[in-house]
Amino acid sequence: MMSSFSFWDYAVFIGYGILIMCMGLWVSRDKKGESKSAEDYFLASKSLPWWAIGASLIASNISAEQFIGMSGSGFAIGLGISCYEWIAAASLIIVGKYYLPIFLKKGIYTMPQFLKERFDGRVSMSLSVFWLLVYVFVNLTSVLYMGALSLKIIMGIPIMYGIAGLALFAGIYSVYGGLSAVAWTDVVQVVILVIGGLLTTYLAFDALSGGEGMWSGLEVAFQQAPEKFKMIIEKGTMIPDGSGGFVDAYDMLPGLGALFGGIWIVNLAYWGLNQYIIQRALAGKSLEDAQTGVVFAGYLKLMMPLIVVLPGIVAFVINKDPMAYNVGENLASTTADMAAGAITKSDEAYPWLLNTFIPTGLKGLAFAALAAAIVSSLASMINSTSTIFTMDIYKAHIQKEASNKKLVSMGRLVSVIALVIAVFVAPLLGELDQAFQFIQEFTGLVTPGVLVIFTLGLFWKRATANAAFAAAILTFPLSWGMKVLVPSMPFLDRMFIVMILLLAVGVIVSLMGTEDKEKSIKLDKGLFSTSTHFNIASIGICGILSVLYLVFW
Repeated sequence: MMSSFSFWDYAVFIGYGILIMCMGLWVSRDKKGESKSAEDYFLASKSLPWWAIGASLIASNISAEQFIGMSGSGFAIGLGISCYEWIAAASLIIVGKYYLPIFLKKGIYTMPQFLKERFDGRVSMSLSVFWLLVYVFVNLTSVLYMGALSLKIIMGIPIMYGIAGLALFAGIYSVYGGLSAVAWTDVVQVVILVIGGLLTTYLAFDALSGGEGMWSGLEVAFQQAPEKFKMIIEKGTMIPDGSGGFVDAYDMLPGLGALFGGIWIVNLAYWGLNQYIIQRALAGKSLEDAQTGVVFAGYLKLMMPLIVVLPGIVAFVINKDPMAYNVGENLASTTADMAAGAITKSDEAYPWLLNTFIPTGLKGLAFAALAAAIVSSLASMINSTSTIFTMDIYKAHIQKEASNKKLVSMGRLVSVIALVIAVFVAPLLGELDQAFQFIQEFTGLVTPGVLVIFTLGLFWKRATANAAFAAAILTFPLSWGMKVLVPSMPFLDRMFIVMILLLAVGVIVSLMGTEDKEKSIKLDKGLFSTSTHFNIASIGICGILSVLYLVFW
């Protein structure tokens, strides 16, 4: 079912597109006739203030996999999927206090560069290849596909056209402008994302309550589906698998195992060691700006379930009996239309809500929020893909004496190639029901090894290059072996066990070797000292998290 856009809807959406492209190109311009240096292109001249860092972190993170994927998981599982968002806020505190001081002191461009300086080229190359494959074949493709899916449901645009259009939109300014263009447009994108996302949530809950307001709608949702408001999933909680059957939700989000185990592996690796995320903090104009930026992002993460999870629960409640809810004459669909357009796949929940509940005249703003999330993430992934290939493979192994001009040109070429590949691979994801869970489980095959390697390298002087390489080459076979041998084990629990095994391997191999004192990290006194406002903000995040888990346990 496709709903019509009014003139004003088109005007708002087109205006958003023009604003972002013009801003991106303006920021990208070469100043005073000088060509961009590698630092300009890949690290935004290390000039980002804290508020730009925080906004860019969230804009890069929140994408179609959250709007579409997490709403889909909210539809299928409920509020429990919010553990990714809420534990992320606590993880950002750890990243700001313990990871950033070391990374910024080292003056690195990329995560593989740190591994090369701390260990050796084998470790660096192995993870460079892994990240490039994940960015191109998992992250870029999934964001393109889920974004195109929303375009199809809302505007009737064929999937392939939607994929190509989104790739072109993100590429126009990010390929030329580099991180500066991405980060500064993200500041605008995150404002649009939050306002438009909250609009969709409010109108959906308002419709659920029959026009009585959001809080009344939330009360109705809780009464009709109390099982969807539990953070700790119990074994035996069944959810649809997208093919007419059911699976145990516990296999995706184990209860206390997730809260105290695997979910921390996911978040620490993502927020502290993932190039397309941490690159914003590396571009901070000071350590204090970088740390303040990540804790600011932590507060934004606390509110994200309101935008990307609760709408999926609303869709679930209404979809059980569409005719039972009088949505009013001013909405985009009649109850009969809703009954005819019931959700068949979990990942259709958010586009369906956007299509059904947003009145003509506001649909353009709500859809601009979704587009902002998609485009900002695409731009970030494109930039980080080019950064890793250019700095860690091309400069390190192919053209060691490459000039700044050559490095920037190579970065732009790699960005284009990555986009083209993703455009052709993205349609293959059409068979998935919950794309967010697919992304988490696939990347989870290697994430335990990534966290072990960096943890040993950052905080244990005795760690050796052979230990790091052993963890790098064992993480995939160990994870896959666990998946095959114990298929019933929840993947977050599996990640935790694999991490413990790899940590043991790393310690044993290190103790069997010789410490490289030249490469070990010097943990100077005061290195992890943080400002008063960072400490107060961190305590605030921990307090809010405690309340949320007490209420929704």
